Amino acid sequence: MSMPDLFLLTHEFAPKRGGIATFAEGIARAAAESGRVAEVWAQAAPGDKPENQPFAVRRLSMKGTHGPLSVGVTWRELLAQRHSWRTADLLLAEPGPMLAMMLLPDTPGLRPRRLLLTFHGSEILRFAANPFIRPLAKRLIARADRISVLTRYVEGLLLKNFPMAAGKIVVTGGAPRSAALPAPARRTGDKVVILTVGRIHPRKGQLRLIEALAGLPEELKARVEYRIVGRASRAGHETPVRRAAAASGVDVHFVGGLSDEALLAEYAHADVFALTSVEHGHSVEGFGLVYLEASALGLPVVAHAIGGVGEAVLDGQTGLLVPPDDPRALTYALARLVSDGSLRERLGSAGRDWAARHDWRHAADILFAP
Repeated sequence: MSMPDLFLLTHEFAPKRGGIATFAEGIARAAAESGRVAEVWAQAAPGDKPENQPFAVRRLSMKGTHGPLSVGVTWRELLAQRHSWRTADLLLAEPGPMLAMMLLPDTPGLRPRRLLLTFHGSEILRFAANPFIRPLAKRLIARADRISVLTRYVEGLLLKNFPMAAGKIVVTGGAPRSAALPAPARRTGDKVVILTVGRIHPRKGQLRLIEALAGLPEELKARVEYRIVGRASRAGHETPVRRAAAASGVDVHFVGGLSDEALLAEYAHADVFALTSVEHGHSVEGFGLVYLEASALGLPVVAHAIGGVGEAVLDGQTGLLVPPDDPRALTYALARLVSDGSLRERLGSAGRDWAARHDWRHAADILFAP
C-alpha cells in the first residue's frame, strides 16, 4: 500500500456533523478521487465501522474538542508519526490541530513538505483575542505554505487580524454534503413546514426565529409548523428556546439529532429552510454549508445577512436575507414565504441550480495546486 502524500487533521469528522466535518470529508474525498493518497486523523468514534471511503482514517483516542486533552493527543501523534508526514502535505483543517502544531518547535525535522491551513471564521477571532495563542498563531501562519478559506468574508477577517497571511490565501468555496445523498421525494401537506438544522445555541438563532414566527398574523401562524433538528450544545441553551416556543402560538417540534436517512426525510417534509445565525462573542458564521445543503434539496432559505452567509444564499434568488437587528423584517420574510407558494418554488428551484455549481473537486484543485 502506498504511503500517504496528504495528511488531513481534524477534531471534527463523521459521525460528527457540522461545517468543519463536512469540509474535512468533502475535501479528503475529492483529493483521493483526484489521485492523492490521503489519510485523515480524526476523533474517536465508538462503534465506528469503515465506510466506502477512498482514503484511510486514523482514529485518535480523544473526544474531538479543542480543549487541552484533545490538543495534547494530536500533539503526541504528530511527534510519534513525524517520519510519515514530513514527506507529505499536511492540512490542518480546523483549530484543534492548529493548536497542536503551534506547540511543536519550528525545526527542520518537524516540517512537512507543505503546511496547509484552513480557517473557517470564529477561530480567527479567538486566536487573535488570546494573548498567549496570538503570537503562536502568527508563527504558524508565517510557516504555512498555503491557507484556504471558504469565503471572501473569512479572507477579510484573517487579513485584518493576521496580515502576515497575505499572499498565501486561496478561496476554495465549499459544497453541500447532500451532493452525495439521494434527493428526497417531496411530500405535501396542509401546513407550511419551516425547518432549522443546527445545534441549539444562541449563535444559531432559533430563539430569534421563534420570536419572529410569533409575530405573524394569526391566520398565518395557524398554517405554520416549525421543526428544529439538532441538540443543545450546552446545558441550559434549550430552555429559553422551549419557553419561547410554548408561548409563541406556533406549532413547534424539537426533533433532536437524526441519522442521515431521517434528516433527508425532514428535508423532504419541509417547505422552507430557516437558520438565522447571529454573531455571538467570538463566534461568527463564516459560510454555512447547511444553507447550500438545503438549496441542493430544493428549499428556499431565510437567513440573517451576516458573515459569509451572503456567499451561500443569494438574496432574492435562492432565499431571503434580512438584517440581524430587524425582527420585523424577519417576520415579513417568513410571512412572504408562508403565504406565497410560487415564491417558494422559484427560490427553491434556483437554489438547486446554485448548489449544483459548487463542487469539492474544484475546491481540492485550488487548495492542493502545485
